[in-house]
Amino acid sequence: MIVSVRYRGVSALACMMRRARPAGTVLLLGILASTGLTHSLRAATPRHRLHPANRPAAPAPASTSTRAHPVIPANAEAVMVNGARRAFHFAAAQHIADSTTRITAETLVRKGVVGLTDLQNLAPNVTIQSLMGTASTNFFIRGIGFNDYTQNNTSSVMTYIDGVAFPLSTMAAGMMFDVEGVDIQPGPTGTTHGLADSGGEVDIHTADPTAAWHGGVTQDIASYARSRTDLYVSGPLTDTVSFRIAGQTMHGGGWQTSPANDTHLGNADEGALRAKLRWHPDEKTDVLLTGHWVQDNSGVVVGKPVVNFLPAVQHIPTLGYQQADWDLRPQFARLIGRSPDTMPSEHNTFWGADLKISRDLGFGTLQSTSAYETEREGEYTDQDGTIYASGDQYRNIVANAFSQELSLKSRDRQQPLQWVAGMYYNRVRMLQQFYFDFTDYKPLRGYLSETSFNQNQQTFTQYAHISYRLPYHLTVFGGINHEADDRQLIGLRTVHFGVNDLNFHNEGAAANQFTGTVGVQWQATRTFLLYYKMSKGFKPGGFTGNNTVVQAQLTPFGPESVLAYEAGFKSDLVPNMFRLNAAAFYYDYHGQQYISSYLVPSYGPLGMFVNIPKSEIWGIEFSAELHPLPHVYLTQNLGYERGKYQKFQALNSSATNAYYTTHGVWQAVYTDFDGVDSGIPKLTLNGSADYRINPFHAYELETGLDWMYRDSQALIAGGLGAYRLPSYFLMGAHMTFRPVSDRWSATIYASNLLNRQYFVAGGQATTTYFWIPGPPRFIGGRFSLNF
Repeated sequence: MIVSVRYRGVSALACMMRRARPAGTVLLLGILASTGLTHSLRAATPRHRLHPANRPAAPAPASTSTRAHPVIPANAEAVMVNGARRAFHFAAAQHIADSTTRITAETLVRKGVVGLTDLQNLAPNVTIQSLMGTASTNFFIRGIGFNDYTQNNTSSVMTYIDGVAFPLSTMAAGMMFDVEGVDIQPGPTGTTHGLADSGGEVDIHTADPTAAWHGGVTQDIASYARSRTDLYVSGPLTDTVSFRIAGQTMHGGGWQTSPANDTHLGNADEGALRAKLRWHPDEKTDVLLTGHWVQDNSGVVVGKPVVNFLPAVQHIPTLGYQQADWDLRPQFARLIGRSPDTMPSEHNTFWGADLKISRDLGFGTLQSTSAYETEREGEYTDQDGTIYASGDQYRNIVANAFSQELSLKSRDRQQPLQWVAGMYYNRVRMLQQFYFDFTDYKPLRGYLSETSFNQNQQTFTQYAHISYRLPYHLTVFGGINHEADDRQLIGLRTVHFGVNDLNFHNEGAAANQFTGTVGVQWQATRTFLLYYKMSKGFKPGGFTGNNTVVQAQLTPFGPESVLAYEAGFKSDLVPNMFRLNAAAFYYDYHGQQYISSYLVPSYGPLGMFVNIPKSEIWGIEFSAELHPLPHVYLTQNLGYERGKYQKFQALNSSATNAYYTTHGVWQAVYTDFDGVDSGIPKLTLNGSADYRINPFHAYELETGLDWMYRDSQALIAGGLGAYRLPSYFLMGAHMTFRPVSDRWSATIYASNLLNRQYFVAGGQATTTYFWIPGPPRFIGGRFSLNF
């Protein structure tokens, strides 16, 4: 931050600081602190909405209360502040032994991140994909994840919003607004907070109430009549109470068309609100109440079939990249209680609230977090991507999750011993109904179908973590987690209307395991950190709860665990000019939870979760930031990973489908996949190049490019050809003009600048394997006003 101040006789010093380095700025702030001016400087400084780790360090105030105000001399002159961005952010994180990707609010806006799936373009070895083009999301970090087709199980990668775990990932849909920053942490977690998991976590930080009045509105308009509006207002209500209200609406943007019925698909229709109320009753107590609501009636993008072995549709018409077919029969519309004019779309409502209370006990900080989240999902998809009724599906989910966390952690960050201990309880209640239209799938089916069930789940976790700073800049750390999970699948029933009514026995699954981590870090120099750690991750098992016709499909799948080894370094090789972080990892993977197929004779293959006894994953990651010239800023993330099955025998879906296409009979073909590549994307990279200048004294112009590459990805074990998503490369561009006060900004941008045709996800439905296409080129403009 470059600061210009005119106050009594310090104007000469302020002039020097216009050319000073950041260290000089800290010195100036220290001098001003002794004169009582730092409060007025903070009040006048333009508010850059960055993650707290981004902000320059400042002495902690004696009290967090807003009641005490410094006395400002009557003859004080005006204070002028000019803000300039630091070259690099997250300086404190450079001294933490992790490989977390930390993303600022500014980067999220510049890269057009409005949903969870957009985050995969900002971190190495990360895959976040929509489930069949819907609002449901699957997460993979370093090849560990869970393709949860039935959305009734715990993810291998946990999503946190403001420290609250979302055990059902769909509940986090629509929450990416008024965000301060995002952390994407790979590897097993759970020894410092929340639930244990095997793959890592995505931690979203939303903006908190402020002690001074702030507000803003952003309007974004782009191709295909896409419109996004964001707004927020924040400030004090009393000396001890402050609030923040933020909202977002999204409309339009449907770029896919259906020639069969002359409709546009994929239009957004979403609204969301979030409100926070903070209370500081005294210097040692903080209370934060948060509530949120999301209503999503957006359209769904329809997949493009790449394999369809139903004889009636072997000669489906060839459609363009932005075209897709679908059809809703009136009989199916009546069964699901929707209008016959319903297009593939969501009808989802999410709401929830959480209460955080923290108390400074002197020796430590005690914090309690209570949260309640609900999900009401109504989702219609035409999964075969044709005008035939062979893969039409409607999903109805009613679920709620209650969690309670209590933790106690050390308070004095200067002490060599740091510690945290806590416990976490989570309970989930769920009702699901799956409706299918198989009327054109003859002679094997030819009917309407419904599968319904209830599921109960509860988890209890205890965790502890300590670190100790030794001489010679060495720090050792370790943590432990114990998790007990219990869940029941109750009353599952499948009705084939006009044919039969099938009722199945209840099933249960329980898990009880310890996980943990140990490691060491060495701060070799002030700007170079080396670390090594070993961790064990764990994720409980669950059930396959989709279209069910035999009891064997309901056999619970077991827990998975991973023993992870990681070594890395963090360095600011040339401070404020060149930062390079890197990590190498090896995962010994046991019981990997995988969506395979179960073949029912005279019926066909159905999805079923299984455990892969043993597999391995290894890889490397690099993250570089460069500021080689005064106005040039470069970033580059690179991830390379390889996975291999070491012990795995399963139904070979491609061979089984090929046999049926040739002979018209379902015959199971099993394959030993020992030594076969697991098909995770090997190479992922993303980066940006920005050029920032001040064409006028009080204004800034920024222009830049960003890019990303994602390698091919197998949809099934050993998948090749149509059973593998192709690799793709995308570019974007932007130009922003704003005053340095950040009171407003105007941006023009383009995503998918080269207008590439690519596919972001894939899946299977009845007789079809399909790819979900990604958006074409969007050109838009964004205007923001802050006050």
